[in-house]
Amino acid sequence: MFTLGEEKAIIIPAIKRKLWNKYNYLLMPANYTEIEKRLWEAADELRANSKLKPSEYSVPVLGLIFLLYADYKFTLVEQELAGKSSRRRSVGKEDYQAKGALFLPESARFDSLLNLPEAEDIGGAINAAMKVISDENEELAGALPRDYNRLEKPILRELLKILNRIPRDKITEDAFGEIYQYFLGNFAQKEGQKGGEFFTPISLVKLIVEVIEPNNGRILDPACGAGGMLVQSAIRVRNKLGFDPNQLISVYGQEKVDGTVKLCQMNLAVHGVSGLRNIREGNTYYQDIHDSIGKFDFVMANPPFNVNGVDRDKIKGDPHYPFGAPTTDNANYLWIQLFYTVLNENGRAGFVMANSASDARGSELEIRRQLIETGAVDVMIAIGSNFFYTVTLPCTLWFLDRGKRKRHSSGTSLRDGEDKVLFIDARHIYRQVDRAHREFSDAQVEFIANIVRLYRGENAELTVGGSEMLTQAFPDKVYRDVAGLCKIATLAEIEAQGWSLNPGRYVGVAERQEAEDFDFAESLEELNEELEILNAEARGLEETIAENVAQILNL
Repeated sequence: MFTLGEEKAIIIPAIKRKLWNKYNYLLMPANYTEIEKRLWEAADELRANSKLKPSEYSVPVLGLIFLLYADYKFTLVEQELAGKSSRRRSVGKEDYQAKGALFLPESARFDSLLNLPEAEDIGGAINAAMKVISDENEELAGALPRDYNRLEKPILRELLKILNRIPRDKITEDAFGEIYQYFLGNFAQKEGQKGGEFFTPISLVKLIVEVIEPNNGRILDPACGAGGMLVQSAIRVRNKLGFDPNQLISVYGQEKVDGTVKLCQMNLAVHGVSGLRNIREGNTYYQDIHDSIGKFDFVMANPPFNVNGVDRDKIKGDPHYPFGAPTTDNANYLWIQLFYTVLNENGRAGFVMANSASDARGSELEIRRQLIETGAVDVMIAIGSNFFYTVTLPCTLWFLDRGKRKRHSSGTSLRDGEDKVLFIDARHIYRQVDRAHREFSDAQVEFIANIVRLYRGENAELTVGGSEMLTQAFPDKVYRDVAGLCKIATLAEIEAQGWSLNPGRYVGVAERQEAEDFDFAESLEELNEELEILNAEARGLEETIAENVAQILNL
């Protein structure tokens, strides 16, 4: 595998020598981002000039990216195996699969489809290619789309030509995963609220992965969407640790929508991650497909927020919910309990949650108190607004660690006392992508994750430029509370705050900037976030009053 510098050394000279193709004769970009952007613009323009909705277009396009990747990988192995046939034994399917490639019959090769005569049924041919790939490679059974006849023939032919612009002879295997992820994110944005069901912004995924460090063991995402959490875990193992992720981690997922299951399976395959059969369709509230209680080393998820209508009769007595079902018609605390119960005794979880869950009152407060008293709540990170394509509201990242007390008592943690929680307010850390969207840069992800490492008594990891931010906040590379940024709170302090897990209640505020640095939009956002907290408290008080009135009336 080439490093980024080596990849550039290969690609950049080719830029000057090779024109793309008959489409505008554009020179090949010098990095994957430009390749991705131009491919997306061409593919999206094609859709915009048709009658297709993004939801009708996304799965077929992503399926073709997967097909092109499979063809690329097959070609590499084919070249490696060339000349190894003999009279006694010919090279076969098992030889390709042993080297991590899917076996592709000639009819399923990308160029065979690209060069079909105009009169041929191109949709039927692609469907047949997907079927034969699944037949020849059992792990892909049911994973590949087979509805290409829904797209008009000219659109399919143009899509094949657009994707053929990827310079397969000048690119690395990782690029296909990046292209797939780029298209996935853009489709999520185009599909609006529906897109939010399958895609979590990549910078939030990276931060979750860096905080829980899923380096070895079994990983579960019970609301897996298109598999971004699982994929990013594999990328960390490959790029940071230098190992084949399939040797160190096993991935498992559950998702209630069959089409999304397919997106996840293809995403894993394009990133070279095995375990596609461990991605299953099912409603997580009622179905424990993976027999999960106490079985997983890591859990990551971005579950749907504030879901109502969960059938209480179906979950009655379910061991996934040991602290009880909330009386409010809201599933947030069902998800939180589920994440806790599927971890083994040393397991870690990281997940996205609605801000309101941190301060929810009534029965949810009682569940939260019980959870905090287990000692498993480890880190809470407040995230600012506009990180998601579908909603502008801020959110909170929760991190659980069921082995925290044990690691402290065995002396592997340098922290003084086990029943403490680290609160980080990252609402003012972001990079503005465009007027409506924000994200974390890689350096910002590294900085926030390093705060957690220092809190745990570990050394900081400095690889992508976060050292300047870390040095400013922690000059001695040792954890300390920083006003407006981070605070370690004791159990007694949390109890005094009504068992709130809202970072804003603990970290305080940083010193005010000079008047000339006043930012009206930022100040308005701060006030809006404070209003949201007050509204959450008000709703909690309303619930408490209603419960008390009901009890009085029943006397």
